Amino acid sequence: MLNENIKAIRKSKGLSQQELAVKLNVVRQTVSKWEQGLSVPDSDMLISISEVLETPVSTLLGETVIEAEVDNLKAISEKLEVINLQLAQRKTTRRKIIRWLLISLCIIIVMIFAALAILNSPYLGWDYSAPETAVLGVAFHSFEWLFVRTAPIIFIIAVIGIFLTRKKE
Repeated sequence: MLNENIKAIRKSKGLSQQELAVKLNVVRQTVSKWEQGLSVPDSDMLISISEVLETPVSTLLGETVIEAEVDNLKAISEKLEVINLQLAQRKTTRRKIIRWLLISLCIIIVMIFAALAILNSPYLGWDYSAPETAVLGVAFHSFEWLFVRTAPIIFIIAVIGIFLTRKKE
């Protein structure tokens, strides 16, 4: 019982036999013998072991501790499962948001192209001699020139993005 408890508590604390031996000022083989049940630590050493492992002596001498370790592993695995589910939900939500943003971008691009087609490039008939309308005409012309050249590329990239963010089943 003592040998199993020392080993289980040492492992649960993340210590190797060598690390425990260094903390107790003994050789690793001594710790190995205790864990194999080939020898038993004296009362002073038992107190030192309990201090290093931060465990009461009664726990070291008591019943097997392995069950508590299994419970800890179950609790950790359950927490990890919850975290994995949360991460999967975030990823799905993020993918949906990106997809709808890309769809909205495509719709906006199509609507602007339709508006430009309906207006039939009004900047060509703009009166540039009036200072108030000249600035507005240049701004509109610059927007249309830039939009007509960049929108198709952005539209293609958005369509590819929509395709890549579709729900995979």
